[in-house]
Amino acid sequence: MENVFGDQTGVVELLWGLKEPPSRGPKPALSVERIARVAMGIADSEGMAAVSMQRVAGELEFTKMALYRYVSGKSDLLAVMIELAVGDPPDLQEVPGGWRGKLEEFVRQLAVVWQQHPWLPWATLGDRPMGPRELGWIEAAVSAVADTGLTGAEQLDAVFILFGLIRNTQSMSTAGTQPWDSGKKVTPLMQELLYRYGDRFPALTAATSGANGASRDNGREFGVRRYLDGLEALIEERAARRRPA
Repeated sequence: MENVFGDQTGVVELLWGLKEPPSRGPKPALSVERIARVAMGIADSEGMAAVSMQRVAGELEFTKMALYRYVSGKSDLLAVMIELAVGDPPDLQEVPGGWRGKLEEFVRQLAVVWQQHPWLPWATLGDRPMGPRELGWIEAAVSAVADTGLTGAEQLDAVFILFGLIRNTQSMSTAGTQPWDSGKKVTPLMQELLYRYGDRFPALTAATSGANGASRDNGREFGVRRYLDGLEALIEERAARRRPA
């Protein structure tokens, strides 16, 4: 059978449980999961930049070469970290409120996971192999809109846009493009800049002057509601077309 995975075969085998553990030598003292969980702990507390094969090996009190019996490098390690960190996908079948209630619960649960592992939103970007847990999250969201009358392509678009919205509002420290902190309070540096040059940016100055006391979610609730409003309008429009005249 043709190998369609190419140079990604190794990581696919890791993620989907197809790779056999080392068979030679004494009983293994390590495992892929143990290695990945130590790496996750480092990433959770210090960020992905602090994760290296050498650092993980040191935390485990093994040599770096010992780790290579289980993972071929940091990219494979990251793939396993993602699969462990995302956890089991949500079961939205019994969530009330129809497709909209299900997506709102999906957003809530995904945000919790990403808050627990702040490196996840950015580690999950790009074209890469996914494991069954991560694909299960996408399956759960697509299933929520499967019977809405949207086409298959529109269902995927709806879910991927929702992922992007959550990602972009997840962390003010990583977004880095707004002149306020996570509490929507204008930072001292920005206060000074707007004091000096605010006449050049009147709309921004006026908007940020009333930003104090606003929500602490970087606009997520506002964005999700408005996005779902638009999706709901499209779904209702499709339903109206199917009704007999």
